[in-house]
Amino acid sequence: MVSMATSSSSYTPFSTVFNSSRPNSSSTFLIPSMKFSTGVSNFANLSNGFSLKSPINPGFVFKSRPFTVQSRAAAEKTVHDFTVKDIDGKDVALNKFKGKVMLIVNVASRCGLTSSNYSELSHLYEKYKSQGFEILAFPCNQFGGQEPGSNPEIKQFACTRFKAEFPIFDKVDVNGPSTAPIYDFLKSNAGGFLGGLIKWNFEKFLIDKKGKVVERYPPTTSPFQIEKDIQKLLAA
Repeated sequence: MVSMATSSSSYTPFSTVFNSSRPNSSSTFLIPSMKFSTGVSNFANLSNGFSLKSPINPGFVFKSRPFTVQSRAAAEKTVHDFTVKDIDGKDVALNKFKGKVMLIVNVASRCGLTSSNYSELSHLYEKYKSQGFEILAFPCNQFGGQEPGSNPEIKQFACTRFKAEFPIFDKVDVNGPSTAPIYDFLKSNAGGFLGGLIKWNFEKFLIDKKGKVVERYPPTTSPFQIEKDIQKLLAA
């Protein structure tokens, strides 16, 4: 919260020169010295500026310009600001999913979690897609080399064996120096047990309708266990 303390005995003089019919005419006024006590979480409350009336010249109003805080702009970044490539190599701007609840998952075709996760993800997508639910699957080969296939092979596997209808994207790295920007963003907004690291295949990020990360789930959390959280966001 932002508080402003004023003291009636402490004034700072300001001289302001006005262009008028009388050259060199000036007006001097006093405004109280101000001390700001700010909390980091609410500093953005000053973003619209503020105004003060001079106690000596009540007709004169001092108006501040709006505050610009660089960290605020960074904090307002969302999933919708990213563009990624789909499984066919085409650019997809994620702002197309504005107003929808998303579950973002790093998938693999040869993992012990593959069958249960793909089956449950497909079930949830079929059940809730008409209500504004989307699943974004990102293949990744960084965990045990369990996604070694080409993009066409991955697409055929998911769509033929599990009848997956949700969007599948280009194979990416989710850890390390070549991490996809979308995953840098996801991890920075939800650190997880091992800090920024994705731990294994089928880690999940739940995104609200505004593109904000609201929850992160470990690989062992099944999609069905997330269903209630999905329902809450869809109803919001």
